[in-house]
Amino acid sequence: MTETSEHIATDIPTEGWIERFAPRATRPYLRLARLDRPIGTWLLLLPCWWSVALATPTWPDAKLFVLFAIGAVVMRGAGCTVNDIVDRNFDARVARTATRPIASGQVSVFQAFLFLGLLMVLGLSILVQFNAFSVAVGAASLILIALYPFMKRITYWPQLFLGFTFNWGALLGWAAIQGNLAAPAIVLYAAGIFWTLGYDTIYAHQDKDDDVLIGVKSTALKFGAGTKPWLVGFYTITIILLAATGLLANLAWPYYSGLTLAAWQLAWQIRSVDIADPKNCLRRFKSNRDFGLILLAGIIAAQVIGF
Repeated sequence: MTETSEHIATDIPTEGWIERFAPRATRPYLRLARLDRPIGTWLLLLPCWWSVALATPTWPDAKLFVLFAIGAVVMRGAGCTVNDIVDRNFDARVARTATRPIASGQVSVFQAFLFLGLLMVLGLSILVQFNAFSVAVGAASLILIALYPFMKRITYWPQLFLGFTFNWGALLGWAAIQGNLAAPAIVLYAAGIFWTLGYDTIYAHQDKDDDVLIGVKSTALKFGAGTKPWLVGFYTITIILLAATGLLANLAWPYYSGLTLAAWQLAWQIRSVDIADPKNCLRRFKSNRDFGLILLAGIIAAQVIGF
């Protein structure tokens, strides 16, 4: 694969807001934190917002939404920094990732660790705004953040471990409101894991040729041409578990209307995805923000209407 291939997709902007507005010295760090690519932040944030709304029998607390949004930006940046430190030698060998700040030498490993420390301090400052139980739940996620970058070396299921990591907010949001963990939050977390298995398998099809060359694993490589039936399975389980979440939380009918629309969105992804076209895969992957917002609207509507 080469950068000149018409099938190459990249989500790295070359003329984005960082180049236009950010001071030159900060640009590598902003790119390292993926601040120019917000989809990952959305996918980390949405389970948090779902859970906060699920645990709140009225309009969700706007302050909590803001805190979780800031926390998602910071912790997504921390996760990307850890990932790029671990993968720096792999990234340097792949055209699509060779210009990443660490792989290209714009940021040294030592500088990346300092930046990671800053992000962790910022993340802790957000976390301590919540109750003590939430602080413990949030701190536990650091184990997953540290382990995830190594999974692609040892298993064809790194997407499963990403699901464990990216959906931790489904537990944390509930804990921030209720001060405990209960069945609705746990089932919501499980639903998010299967959702991630679907969308990140689609995403992984962009990189499958390079993954073979550098010797890392993914569900895209494991499933190959038989990916669509797996997507049907992952997304079907997602919807079933989300329906169970609504029942456990006694959500009113608007939730199920939103869930129906969200299910149609996932069905569209499956019908229209072309696993041989990286740009098509990237668009379907990014569309999961829409799925998440539809579901959020359904939860909030159910809580506000309440019958």
